[in-house]
Amino acid sequence: MKALKTLALILALALTLTACGAIRSDGEPTEAAGGSQPTESQEPAQPEGEAPAGEDSIQSEAIRVGALKGPTAMGMVRMISDGGVNRYTLAGSADELTPMLIKGELDVACVPANLAAVLYNKTEGQIVTLAVNTLGVLYIVENGGESVQSMEDLKGKTIVAAGKGSTPEFGLRYLLEQNGLDPDRDVAVDWKSEHAECVAALAAGTADIALLPQPFVTVAQGKLENLRVALDLTEEWDALDNGSAMITGVAVARRDLVEERPELVDKFLMEYAESVEWVHENTAGAAELVAQNGIIESSAVAEKALPHCNIVCLTGQEMYEKLSGYLQVLAEAAPESVGGVLPRDDFYYGT
Repeated sequence: MKALKTLALILALALTLTACGAIRSDGEPTEAAGGSQPTESQEPAQPEGEAPAGEDSIQSEAIRVGALKGPTAMGMVRMISDGGVNRYTLAGSADELTPMLIKGELDVACVPANLAAVLYNKTEGQIVTLAVNTLGVLYIVENGGESVQSMEDLKGKTIVAAGKGSTPEFGLRYLLEQNGLDPDRDVAVDWKSEHAECVAALAAGTADIALLPQPFVTVAQGKLENLRVALDLTEEWDALDNGSAMITGVAVARRDLVEERPELVDKFLMEYAESVEWVHENTAGAAELVAQNGIIESSAVAEKALPHCNIVCLTGQEMYEKLSGYLQVLAEAAPESVGGVLPRDDFYYGT
């Protein structure tokens, strides 16, 4: 765990997707999404006899799981609601979960894909990726116009966006470059601190084009009747046919859990896959659980957003192929985005 403790020094590198932050149904951020105060963790009461947070719980049958309030938690909402032995902590940003993973207070955490690679490198391989849980959730939206029909149409435009230094910036820059545009000259990006600020700029008329993730796209469309989805960045990435996929989030685990209790890991992944399948087949019911668990306050927003959140549970070889390809693209564009070097094969569980 010594290597994990050193990670406290690099929390500033915890590249987070504010898309997964908590939001109210009116599109305004909660305290966590607004950045003023950390989100209070939501955990079931500790079962009698279970090791308290911060102590080694590998001998316990419970896995302590951290997830972000957004698509990652939406995919496991059935697990959260079933009240099994696992314990869940919901947070507004990855930098709330990272120190808990560092200190051994979490066994599994759902984090941005590139952050998983950063953690692996900074802990000298003590982090293992279990599954890809969210594919691309980023969209270019345009308010009151039809001028953007392709990536090339963004030339000369100003885009409001949040997530500088993380997946939104890396993904946007890569797609612009692959479509013949210079991200620093051909397009102006007005970086905001939160996605809710982008929604506010669209509503105020100070911006016409924005880069937004789900569920913020759904929130914005509820406020602006003339807002349309101009480009799905996941589709734009797939159109490149480069052997990779745009990936938002993954589930990672501490290596000691993976090596000492693989049966718990396999059971967790089986239940996770079942939860994701149930969410896809029961959108209305899943939306109710999402609201009940405080992941998104409005079940109506959750129900509209769920089909567009690209929630998955990809494991084994499929996870390896998609995630390694995505990290390779990021590493070539910005090595720091993956912690300097690509993770070795032991980064991928079950391959």
